[in-house]
Amino acid sequence: MPDHATPPELVILRELLAHAPHFVSGSVLAEKLSISRVAIWQHMEKLRSQGFEFEAVRARGYRLTRQPQALNATLMEALLPEPARACGLFLLDAVDSTNDEAARLLAASHPAPFVVLARRQAHGRGRFGRPWDSDQSGNVYASLGFRPTLPPERMATFTVWMGVHVGELIAAFCQTTPELKWPNELLFHGRKAGGMLTEARIDSDQIRDLVFGLGLNVNAPVVGDPATRGTSLAEQTTRPLDLNRFTAALITGLLAAYHDFVAGRQQATLPDRWQHFDRLHGKKVTVLHGATRVTGLAAGIDETGALLLRDPHGRIQRFRAGEVTLEKSPGEAPVGS
Repeated sequence: MPDHATPPELVILRELLAHAPHFVSGSVLAEKLSISRVAIWQHMEKLRSQGFEFEAVRARGYRLTRQPQALNATLMEALLPEPARACGLFLLDAVDSTNDEAARLLAASHPAPFVVLARRQAHGRGRFGRPWDSDQSGNVYASLGFRPTLPPERMATFTVWMGVHVGELIAAFCQTTPELKWPNELLFHGRKAGGMLTEARIDSDQIRDLVFGLGLNVNAPVVGDPATRGTSLAEQTTRPLDLNRFTAALITGLLAAYHDFVAGRQQATLPDRWQHFDRLHGKKVTVLHGATRVTGLAAGIDETGALLLRDPHGRIQRFRAGEVTLEKSPGEAPVGS
């Protein structure tokens, strides 16, 4: 039976992707959608207008020969596995900030979870309102909107938990392991490749609205002095990445991470999983938290996501928030949060 809620172009694309590189019969597509083969051709023309290309062979059917390189909402939806398909997906050519757009959708009572993606941000930002350069194409600027109804104290763990999953996804997809700098930065060899920003609307007894934002340099070229500039995933893998497939995998992984977080399944494994990517572990760092400034050796994180710091007296101090600086090593860019 056809799924009348799913656009025909999406059904066709899923079939072609599932059978690639083989052909799919036009009659099979027509039967699946309960429409004519002429209508199938019309829907494929709509896909062609989005940058898809197909080979058509009489008595064999169609097969996909080219996909869009830029972010494409139809392609990403087609690539999402079943559990992630209920997530709303918004792809914008340009926006002030994906976090701000997600906050507006939550305020307007749009069903959650959902993800907002943009090809460009006019006012992308990181922690403490610092600007995030978002004017190039080929990168991921994404924000996920949630309504978790959890106690406010659970917020402290969220960013580092999601960061672990971003690190694991990059390691699996790109076959290269990033570094995580507490609490929200992704790096390679000390050079920044991405950052995360969590924002929430909190009542006295629970988190009402939660936005997780991610800016990640994927394919856009990075310019400047290698000693001081950032980096990208493509630079680390020495080849461009399939941006749509990577973004679909990222959305899928972050949605699963969120559900595990809500269920409270993160605390048992969080410290060990973070340690695999920990940029700071064993290094001398300074933490600035309000008027407090403490220097010591970073000793990982605890089950709540707090940074552990061994001070000069050998005592372990815990920081749930703060700005961390790491002394520069030869050949590395300076790192600060």
